[in-house]
Amino acid sequence: MKGTKRPWYEQDEFWRTFEASLFDDERRARAPLEVEQILRLLALEPPAHVCDLCCGVGRHSVELATRGFTITGVDRTRRYLRAAASQARGASVKIDFVCEDMRRFRRPKVFDVVLNLFTSFGYFETPGEDRRVIENIHQSLKPGGRLLIDVIGKEIVARIFRPRDWQPVGDAVWIQDKKVIDDWGGIHSRWILIEDGRSREWEFSHRIYAATELRQLLETCGFCDVAVYGNLAGTPYDENAERLVIVGQRQ
Repeated sequence: MKGTKRPWYEQDEFWRTFEASLFDDERRARAPLEVEQILRLLALEPPAHVCDLCCGVGRHSVELATRGFTITGVDRTRRYLRAAASQARGASVKIDFVCEDMRRFRRPKVFDVVLNLFTSFGYFETPGEDRRVIENIHQSLKPGGRLLIDVIGKEIVARIFRPRDWQPVGDAVWIQDKKVIDDWGGIHSRWILIEDGRSREWEFSHRIYAATELRQLLETCGFCDVAVYGNLAGTPYDENAERLVIVGQRQ
C-alpha cells in the first residue's frame, strides 16, 4: 500500500547508520581466524564454490577468495556490496557480488557450501519467510553440498541477556535497549547512536531460535546429517556455548 513504511531490514538508512558499529575494526580483524575455523569444521578445500549469503562488507568473502575459493557474495544492501567490491579489488581477487533479498535468491545446484554468518537469519516477520530462505539454500546447493548458519542461539541469549547495554564506536556511543517478546520467540531492540551531540534511533524485532528449533527447520526443508556446535571451532553446544553454529547437508 502506498505510504506504508518498509520493514527495518529493507531500510538502507538503518544499515548505513550502524555500519561502523556492525563492522568495527575488531570484527574485521577476526575474519581470517573465523574463515580458518570454518574451513577446518567443514574440511573444505579450494576451489569449492561458496556462497556468502548476507555477505555485508565482504569480510569473509574476500578472505575465502584469497585462499583460492570461488565466491558468490549476496546482500540486499548496495552500500555494503560497494565496500565489499572495493575490498576485493584491493586484494586482487574476483568475486561475484549479487544484490538480492535472501528470500528470493536461488541458483539451483550451484554451490558446494552456503554460509550465513554473524546472526543474519531470523529478520523477517513470519517463520514462513525463514523457511523460504532455507528452501532456497537447499535448492542452491549441489547434492552433498552443505549449509552453515552462525547465529546467537536462544539458550545463549537467555544466559547472557541484559536489558540495556552500550559500547563506544569511535567518537560515538551505541546504546541497546532490549526486551524479550513472544514467549522467548524473539527480541525487540531499540538501538540509539549518539554522535556529535545528536542521537538517531531505530526499533526492530528479531526472531531467535533454539538449537532444536533450528535443527527441525533444516530437517523439514530436506537437510540431513545436521550437526550443532557451540562456535565456529566446533566445540559442543552446551552451557558454555558462545554461538549457535549449525551445519546441514543436502542429500
